[in-house]
Amino acid sequence: MQAASNAAQSAMGDFPTVVRPEYKVRQDGSTMKALAWFGTRDVRLIDAPIPDISEPDDVILRVTGTTICGSDLHLYNGEIVNLQKGDILGHEFMGVVDAIGSNVKNLQVGQRVVSSFQIACGECEYCKQKLSSFCDRTNPSSLQNAMYGHRDAGFFGYSHFTGGFAGGQAEYVRVPKGNVNLLPIPEGVSDEKALYLSDVLPTSYHAVFDTGVKEGDVVGVWGLGPIGQCVAKWALAKGAKRVIGVDRIPERLAFAKNKLGIDTIDFSEHKDVVKRFQEIAPGGLDVAIDAGTFHQPKSIIHKVEKALMLETDVSEIVNEMIMSVKKGGNCGIIAAYAGYTNHFNIGALMEKGVRLIGNGQAPVHKYWKEILYDWIIPGKFDPAFMITHRVPIDDFVKLYEAFDKRQNGVEKVFVETKFSNPPAPGLPKTTRVSEWPSV
Repeated sequence: MQAASNAAQSAMGDFPTVVRPEYKVRQDGSTMKALAWFGTRDVRLIDAPIPDISEPDDVILRVTGTTICGSDLHLYNGEIVNLQKGDILGHEFMGVVDAIGSNVKNLQVGQRVVSSFQIACGECEYCKQKLSSFCDRTNPSSLQNAMYGHRDAGFFGYSHFTGGFAGGQAEYVRVPKGNVNLLPIPEGVSDEKALYLSDVLPTSYHAVFDTGVKEGDVVGVWGLGPIGQCVAKWALAKGAKRVIGVDRIPERLAFAKNKLGIDTIDFSEHKDVVKRFQEIAPGGLDVAIDAGTFHQPKSIIHKVEKALMLETDVSEIVNEMIMSVKKGGNCGIIAAYAGYTNHFNIGALMEKGVRLIGNGQAPVHKYWKEILYDWIIPGKFDPAFMITHRVPIDDFVKLYEAFDKRQNGVEKVFVETKFSNPPAPGLPKTTRVSEWPSV
């Protein structure tokens, strides 16, 4: 028994986990609506048991707002390991405190809060530095430890590779270490403005901060979904002289040009992205940020290798960034890569002296108070600009399909539950996915 225990400890690294993904359910047998994964492109709205307090630091939320993140498509398309049938998805959510564990002294029942997408212990070396995504003690995945040499924090609703914790695409959710992982939202801040403190806002801010955007820089952003849009806005807010976005979706390109005021490259028109950058940004970019995706290869060789499982991820965007930045330039990766890639241009990285920065999963706790109090409340940054639709939780299955196909210009959707407040003035009203035009 001792040998087995030592082996398990070794597999998990030096630090044992202090929270469990398993939770108690309410004794009355009551259920909730929740979105669960059952296979590739097979998600279902199920009746799941409502979670109850399972550990003294737990908080149970009544979910008032949730959403689909672009990285959820990796789950939907079966590209993330260690998913199990029936896993409840969703890592971006907020709500009202429904119940608190005996150790939770900083929150009250009825309080409005937003959750970080990661589960931090609040006590390890990384948590003490507010580097919540690097927490040593909340993810029991031995597979991640074997692949990466270390483990990230546990994440909500993102497979057993990140701990197996039930997510927030549901009417209720259990938040382990809720005394650490929930941020109170003051009155006057709408749910639509608060929800994205869970992930999109800290993630995009972190990409700009961590990659080192400075005043006067020329910045390239690959991918103009909500993360890329926010990266562009943060880069401009930090003093970038010029931002150039790369995408192929007409609605995204038009939005970036007309609403964000940045230049764009349509890579369906300009097949050689590096050449196009050389034409419109002579001398090269100061900073390049990958806010795109690894699951849509462009070249035949990567399509074949990915189909044959000879690689899990694609190096095309990273190679384009390395080629497009100046000698000594910075390249940051905030896109969600998961495994291994072929044909990486390591020679250009070395010879040009490029700083390639894996931004990591954003440490939400490091930034969310700053973003809320210094940017959102004073009106310097309104995150509601990215919300394109609002739908009820009953439409989650159809929403995933529409989101994957980019139907009807869908980008960031506020998903409401029976506990949600009405839409804030000037923001999208509730519609049904079945009412949207087909692709």
